[in-house]
Amino acid sequence: MLNVSILRNVTSYVRIFDSLRLYMLCDLWSFLLTTKQNMDNRWSLEGMTALVTGGASGIGHAIVEELASFGARIHVFDISETLLNQSLSEWEKKGFQVSGSICDVSSRPERETLMQTVSAIFDGKLSILVNNVAVVHTKPTTEYDANDFSFQISTNLESAYHLSQLSHPLLKASGFGSIVMISSVGGVVSMCCGSIYSLAKGALNQLAKNLACEWARDGIRINSVAPNFVNKTTMAKPFFKDADYEKSLLNRTPLGRAGEPNEVASLVAFLCLPAASYITGQTICVDGGLTVNGFSYQPKA
Repeated sequence: MLNVSILRNVTSYVRIFDSLRLYMLCDLWSFLLTTKQNMDNRWSLEGMTALVTGGASGIGHAIVEELASFGARIHVFDISETLLNQSLSEWEKKGFQVSGSICDVSSRPERETLMQTVSAIFDGKLSILVNNVAVVHTKPTTEYDANDFSFQISTNLESAYHLSQLSHPLLKASGFGSIVMISSVGGVVSMCCGSIYSLAKGALNQLAKNLACEWARDGIRINSVAPNFVNKTTMAKPFFKDADYEKSLLNRTPLGRAGEPNEVASLVAFLCLPAASYITGQTICVDGGLTVNGFSYQPKA
């Protein structure tokens, strides 16, 4: 017959073991939940706000959709009221939180009014600025006049510089700011008959580097994304009017095709995520390999 005290000890040990096991299970469950939450936060834009310039079509439209799918609230502006209203209606049906306004980005007063609107909508805070809007007029350099230069520089470069300045206090106030400049491979390598556009895009890449160092102390990251020619965009149309030029360009592109707007937008969204918190001052080409191609040109039959 077992001693009663031994039975009591065994029972106590069992209870202690069960308690420890329960504690360990609870601790493990808490750890897993915390890990999942941290992972979710790294890959989410919930609670963040964004301004996308020229967002009613092409790459800008794709960027809005990508950011919205990660949970961001977005304000978008465009010079075309028709395109903007069409896009806003489309995004509303998809359940995206997007507002919009009309703005001519080449006008300094309109840029200032725009940022006042954005500040009011987002309560003085902005998490993301995407400087996307651009124009290109293709000509030999000797045929450009002063108006060509002024218009392209004010639209493609000055607007991004000024909007970045105006957005700085809003980005700083958010505690997690990110600016993405939509540049071009034309700002990395030479391009035919577009020297003003290429000049402006190269300057955007340098601006991103300067601001990345200057504004790091304010918790603001700045990067450039440089696409190759992208389908369904106004930028590609002037160049792809020439079938021979289009063919030669795609032959020099290792992947052998033009890009798609969502392929650019996915990189932009990544750079805005907390998961990309250690990336700043970079120019990343989304170009099918064009800018790294050396001697692998292979004419296709």
